[in-house]
Amino acid sequence: MGQKVNPHGMRVGVINDWDSNWYAEKEYAAQLVEDAKVRRFLKKHLAVAGISKVGIKRIGSRMKLAIYTAKPGMVIGRGGTGIEDIKKALKNVTDKEVDIDILEIKSVDMSAILVAENIASQLERRIGFRRAVKQAVGRTMRMGAKGIKVTVSGRLGGAEIARSESYREGSIPLQTLRANIDYGVTAAHTTYGAIGIKVWIYKGELAPGQMVDENENVRTGKDRANRRDGGKKGGRRDGRRGDRRPRGERTERSDS
Repeated sequence: MGQKVNPHGMRVGVINDWDSNWYAEKEYAAQLVEDAKVRRFLKKHLAVAGISKVGIKRIGSRMKLAIYTAKPGMVIGRGGTGIEDIKKALKNVTDKEVDIDILEIKSVDMSAILVAENIASQLERRIGFRRAVKQAVGRTMRMGAKGIKVTVSGRLGGAEIARSESYREGSIPLQTLRANIDYGVTAAHTTYGAIGIKVWIYKGELAPGQMVDENENVRTGKDRANRRDGGKKGGRRDGRRGDRRPRGERTERSDS
């Protein structure tokens, strides 16, 4: 029998840091359950915003949440009303004072959980699983990944007997602890039943002693400026355009 290990949990303390950063002695179990409830609530409450990860830090009676999302505008809301609504709703989950920090995902195709959720949403819309998986694999490899593996399990295509199919491209060194591998798992709830989706994305090998940057796939202000400057289309480099004759103006044809 194969012994499966979560790639992220296997590398915690080696190249990955903990998603929850706090220390407790007597209330450890209660706070651990509280973290799970907060993450479950945010994933459900902000399902359409593409939540990749929720980092939790505790300082005294305060809880600081770092929400990594592909659509920050949907989380923040108009004038910051979305964040206030989240804080009010979290009072039913925790009695701590909550501070929320929103971080934008730079590339959705380099986040394993978001790739898995994208495939799941396509399967729920009755798109063929082979087409959905192959498109996801191609997009991730074009974004610069060293390798990707996708496994779908269940009644694929409405078949009577459930089966599993895997698609991979590039390398996936699961036993190399210095390999930066992102892992995500979700389920697509179709009319035939649930279809499980697992995604592994290999981003490269780190140097000995190096840790994965928690903001490696986060868009910064510099990235936004580069995207705005690179988005200009047409015209010359200096901003001037060539002399163009107006559309209605035509030269008269001489008979001579």
